[in-house]
Amino acid sequence: MSERGSAVIDSAARQLNLGAALLALAVLADSAVEHYRGSFHNRAMYVPLASAALALGGSVHGTMDRREAHHPGRDGIYALAAVTGIAGLAFHAYNINKRPGGWSWVNLFYAAPIGAPFALTLSGILGRGAERARALKRGHPVTAAGMPLQRLLAAVSAAGLAGTVGEAALLHFRGAYHNPAMVLPVSVPPLAAALLGAAAVSPNRRTHRLARWWLKLTAVLGFAGVGLHAFGIARNMGGWRNWSQNVLNGPPLPAPPSFTGLALTGLAALSLIEETERVA
Repeated sequence: MSERGSAVIDSAARQLNLGAALLALAVLADSAVEHYRGSFHNRAMYVPLASAALALGGSVHGTMDRREAHHPGRDGIYALAAVTGIAGLAFHAYNINKRPGGWSWVNLFYAAPIGAPFALTLSGILGRGAERARALKRGHPVTAAGMPLQRLLAAVSAAGLAGTVGEAALLHFRGAYHNPAMVLPVSVPPLAAALLGAAAVSPNRRTHRLARWWLKLTAVLGFAGVGLHAFGIARNMGGWRNWSQNVLNGPPLPAPPSFTGLALTGLAALSLIEETERVA
């Protein structure tokens, strides 16, 4: 592989690590706040904090690692993160089901957020993908689940964006979309996810250009969402002077950066597709 191609793949792999880091950071901060609000009444509520912290540390290490070979330690951390996220999803589903009324709108609104733990699984899967993507620098194809790795990473990022949109739609519906800006996370990222999914199935230059534009907009939207949520907290009684209560009440500050993390992994996957498959 040419020196330029090797540099593109190296940059994309480290960008995948960066996206995994943002997802892990979002889970770490969000679960810390939400589980603190729940008084850590179940000891298992400490597990996602430890797993997310490890995933964050491993991902930050990966963004600075220019070696071609994957790192066994990071592989183990990402596997742990993926399993922890799936277990958390099961715990949250159980928490909703055991409440009076079971799977009702009220419980979906106010019980443990059903989709939140899966962000940790995505961090693990995409981080593991970053490790395997480094092997593409040797010029050999890499497959996973019967697909070229680069296309699978695009598909996983697109599915992750779609799931995150679903979570945002549910909670913004609870808030009755009282602020017109609440429509943005349920309108911009879905199109980015659709274009990225199309690029994973049938890559072409036009689709890639459109997907890149919408993914970049989604990445910016993720950071802007933190500011909008901070404004929402300021509107609560006492504002930021009463931060110890209002941060718990929400809207959740750590949630929007998940869009940024998945947009970054999507952009990295597009770069890998273009470099390894020479999209026309």
